[in-house]
Parts: sequence; structure tokens; C-alpha cells
Amino acid sequence: MPDPNTAPPSSATATVQPDTATHEAAARRRAGLSAALSAYVFWGLSPALYHPLGHVAPLEVMAHRIVWALVFALPLVVAFGQTATVARLLTKPRGLLVFTASALVISVNWLTFIYATGSGQKLDSSMGYYIFPLTTVLLGALFLGERPNARQGAAIALALVGVMVMLVGLGRLPWIALVLAVSFGTYGLLRKIAPAEALVGFTLEVILLAPLALGWLAWLHWGGTGALATGTAFDVTLLVIVGPATALPLLLFAVGARRLPLGTLGMLQYINPTLQFAMAVVIYGEPFTAVHAVTFVLVWAGVALYAIDPAALRRRASRRP
Repeated sequence: MPDPNTAPPSSATATVQPDTATHEAAARRRAGLSAALSAYVFWGLSPALYHPLGHVAPLEVMAHRIVWALVFALPLVVAFGQTATVARLLTKPRGLLVFTASALVISVNWLTFIYATGSGQKLDSSMGYYIFPLTTVLLGALFLGERPNARQGAAIALALVGVMVMLVGLGRLPWIALVLAVSFGTYGLLRKIAPAEALVGFTLEVILLAPLALGWLAWLHWGGTGALATGTAFDVTLLVIVGPATALPLLLFAVGARRLPLGTLGMLQYINPTLQFAMAVVIYGEPFTAVHAVTFVLVWAGVALYAIDPAALRRRASRRP
């Protein structure tokens, strides 16, 4: 028989665990949001790091990027206890083949971005990262059987019309934008086939690329033409920094991806090309013609059509009290 002098358990006590779980979930979302925002802002401002290296050959900059990224990543692999995972994946031929392909594709992306940033074509670079989400839909349809709906198809069509406007209006194909979009989309597709935690996958890729990068840097240094031999202290410092600057935003992005809904993550990604676009026009003074304006309006319209799902908005509105 219960003691009448004993107070019943309070409602506050009964709700401690749910409240704690809610607070923990909110904290995870805040941490994920901070990490994802940091990654996208970092990527968006990255032209400021590569622009001063415009006088260094893009292939040499990329080689430094690979080598110093590996120097940065390996201690993290040890610190997070992922050494055995990396070693195990290096012994699996099929997985190694996919990671070799992803390493080559991402190296094309890096090299194109470095070239665009150093040669004054940052507008085309920003366009590439606007088009990228649309290329993922197209690649998913071609290789994974993920058929785009009518809205997504119209979004892709708008972006393609924008590319054609630039081709006709400026008399040139925006190949930098297309290579960046397709290479990064292909990279995502390959990583989907051979999934691995971000740090492990990134480390595997730079391990596979490092022999070529080290060989090229050794050749340049032996010939007395490399930046380590002829560059200023500022050049050398920037070349060392580009490695960690490659790895860090990828790791921050992985933290955000684990803690945020995919839709939120996808919308935040437009911070990157928007910052690149603003820097190209406002800071670096790249010419922004009427043809550029029409092209970007069509691409932005395609992006908006892709990102904003009217049916999803109606469902959310119907659930509101």
C-alpha cells in the first residue's frame, strides 16, 4: 500500500528524459549547422587563397594540395583510430578501383578550379557549382535509374538554355563551369558506389594521388623551376596551407551531413557559389556582361525550380495548426 505521505512523482520528473533528448537533438542540429555553414563559407572564400598563386602553374599547385593534404590527414586518421580501416580498404581491389576513379575525378575538379581562379575566370567557376546539383539529378537518371520528375527536368532544361545563351552570346562554351559541375557530380556518384567515412575516403584518395604529386614536385625541384626553389616565402606558405584548406572543409561538411536533413544541407550549399560570384565581380572585378546576366538568371531560375518543391510546401502548410 502506498504511503499517503509520499508525494506522487512530479510531471517534471517524468519529462526529464524526453526534454534531455530534445535538447541533445537540438544541440546536434546546431553543431551540424555550424559545421556545414563553416564548410560552405570556407569553400566560397577559397578563391582568396588560390588567386595569389595565379603565377604558379596549376598542376604544381594541385600537387602541393595533394601532398600537404596527406600530411594533414594522416595524423587525423591515427587520432580517430581509422588506421586499420584505411589499411583494409587499400587491400580490396574492387573498392580500390572505385577510389582510384574518384581520386582521378576529384583531381580534375581541383585542377580546373585552380586554373579558373588563377586565370581570372571565377564567374565560370561559380556557375559550375550552381549547376552541380542539377548535374547530380542528370547523373542519377543516367546511371542509377533515378528518374527526374517534370519539375526537375524543367530545372535542368533551364540550366542548359543558360549554357547555350553563353555559347551563342560570348562565342565560347563555359567549359570550366561544365567540367566543375560534371566532375563533382561524378565524384559524388563514385563515392555513393563505394561509401566510406569522409576522413577515410579523402585519405585514401590523396594516398593514391600522392606518388604522382611527389614525383612531379621532385622533378620540378630537381630542375630548379619549382615554387619551393624559386618562390617567395609567401608563395611557399600558401602552398603548404592549401593542403589543410582542402581537408578541413570536407571534414566539416561530413559533420554537417551526419547531423542535418539532406534538404537543409542542399540549400546551404548555394552559399559557396554565391560567395564565389560576389568575389569575382566585386573584389576581383571580372567583367559581368549582359550575356553573363541572362545566363546566370536562367541558371538561378533552374536552381530555384529544383530546390523549391511546391508540393512539399503545400504538405508542410497543411500540417501547420
